[in-house]
Amino acid sequence: MNAYFKNIFSGGWSLFVGMGITLRYFFKPGVTKSYPREVLPITPRYRGHIDLVYDAETGTDRCIVCGSCQKACPSGCIELAGEKLEGAKKKTLTSYQLDFTKCSLCGMCVESCPTDALTFSHDYNLAGFDEAEYHFDLVRRLKERP
Repeated sequence: MNAYFKNIFSGGWSLFVGMGITLRYFFKPGVTKSYPREVLPITPRYRGHIDLVYDAETGTDRCIVCGSCQKACPSGCIELAGEKLEGAKKKTLTSYQLDFTKCSLCGMCVESCPTDALTFSHDYNLAGFDEAEYHFDLVRRLKERP
């Protein structure tokens, strides 16, 4: 009989403690954001897909088409091409394709670049219906960027 009342008291106390916690959090402001109506600021260390870095001195990208990013990529999601123009000492980048569906965001390409021509973008609102929407032409993105 004593154990019966002890069980009832224990259950009532547990209920009382639980309701206290519920009431305490009921009057606190919410921490959940209603995405996409409310957008949180991006942290400075956010790593999105890679992007080419604009060189203000030359007015183009910094890529020398060495292919080290392509070789370093474990996912094989980078394809780049360049051509040597007449009279030029080095190649110029003509195409830089990124297949973001394969990218694991490891950053090996950014680390391996000898000219710091790659950086991580801050795009995080990537959503699409088709796989082709995640194949990026980084040369075109660089030219369209303000």
